[in-house]
Amino acid sequence: MIDKQLKQAISDYLLWLASEGYSPRTCEGYRQLLNNFRLFITRKSIPWDEIFTLDTLKAFKKEKNLKYVPALRGLSRYLFEQKKISQPIQRQRVPLPEIYEQYLLYYEKSREVHHGQIVSIRRLLSAFNDHLEGLEINLPNIKIEHIDSFLANFTVNFASGTCRLCRSFLRGFLKYLYQERKILPKDLAPLVVGAPLFAQAKPPKFLRGQEVQKLFSTLKLSTPTHIRTYAMVHLAYYMGLRSKEISEIRLEDICFKKKELTLRERKGNNPTILPVPGKSIKAIAAYVLNARPKSHYRNLFLSFKSPYKPISPGTVIHYISKAIKHSGLFSSPYSLRHTYAQSLLITGATIYEIKEMLGHQNIQSTQRYLHIDIELMRKVLFDEEL
Repeated sequence: MIDKQLKQAISDYLLWLASEGYSPRTCEGYRQLLNNFRLFITRKSIPWDEIFTLDTLKAFKKEKNLKYVPALRGLSRYLFEQKKISQPIQRQRVPLPEIYEQYLLYYEKSREVHHGQIVSIRRLLSAFNDHLEGLEINLPNIKIEHIDSFLANFTVNFASGTCRLCRSFLRGFLKYLYQERKILPKDLAPLVVGAPLFAQAKPPKFLRGQEVQKLFSTLKLSTPTHIRTYAMVHLAYYMGLRSKEISEIRLEDICFKKKELTLRERKGNNPTILPVPGKSIKAIAAYVLNARPKSHYRNLFLSFKSPYKPISPGTVIHYISKAIKHSGLFSSPYSLRHTYAQSLLITGATIYEIKEMLGHQNIQSTQRYLHIDIELMRKVLFDEEL
């Protein structure tokens, strides 16, 4: 009975893979491994509710001398989504002390962040816990010296951006211990700082008019990838959208007739409806009609490799960066957002209006994007043209 049930499950899964556009080679590789797994389950007489567990997976990998078995994890996720099993195969994870686990749960619920960020925070907190255990120090007794020594060792080979992210993660945990749990007698979060970065006094980078023209003049439309990049650059420059916001746009969020875009999940849970410039609407329409792959996914931007899944924010950054580099400009995708904010300021928008268009929670975030426009100042005061 179990053998027949598992055989049918494998057959359904392989058909699903084919329908999603997986290559015949991948499907054949999965078929062979899953049939070997079925024979293993039958020979061991493992009941259905114990098939898709970490222990069974380990036993199968050990017997077959395998290191990775994505086919089994994929099958378990498929059956879980089909409500055939109670949960997919869980990844092995060493539990942290209760206070750490409670914080991770609190952070995930309160921030509604991506699972990948929770994994990164867990990795940092696990190392922090090991560090404190090595020093034989309990959480209520930690001092900033202990935190500094941990960060110095943990981030020694990290880039400056990653170091800032680690400090941010740790500050969140310390703030939780002090404000929510009353475990720390003093708030140590404000003391977790990096070395002074005097260059931060420089205003944010934005593109001048001639640089914008250069960027758009070098954009190509000869391949589906070029057409997709063209649409993404339009959204980043003409609407100031973040890479995450671009990646999460769905087809039903766009009203071509009204030229409007609904952003349902902005940073800080601040949904809004934005007007879309005519050029951007045309760029999106060109992508949808001529380049977007056919898929059951409703996300606007999809990958061009089967099974044509939604792209990630990192993919958006990659292709916009590539377009900027190709144009010969030394800038970043985020400079397009800065340019958008600067353009709004030049056209007479108030800082409060700019705040709403950018989707900021507080006015201080908006102020960092804006600075005195030297070109406008010279034109008004000295009647000069740059």
